[in-house]
Amino acid sequence: MGRDDRDDGSFDDEPDDVKLDDDSGDSLFQTEADVTCPYCGESVQITLDPDGGEEQEYVQDCEVCCRPWTVHVTYDDEGAADVSADTTE
Repeated sequence: MGRDDRDDGSFDDEPDDVKLDDDSGDSLFQTEADVTCPYCGESVQITLDPDGGEEQEYVQDCEVCCRPWTVHVTYDDEGAADVSADTTE
């Protein structure tokens, strides 16, 4: 669990992984991933939403070149995510 102190004296202790109820007990699901923009080639860290299901597809803009990608996310049984980004065209 990470802890980030803030200027106002408070802190953010949100975990990098999220526990979800499932049949296998206490599983941790990946909540961040690094992807490479299919347009500009820059590596960008994106936030993942485990509550979206085991297989997800959505559109997200690159933080560097602002072009839209189609993001594909698939979670395995241990909660690890396979993430890829493709052009939307």
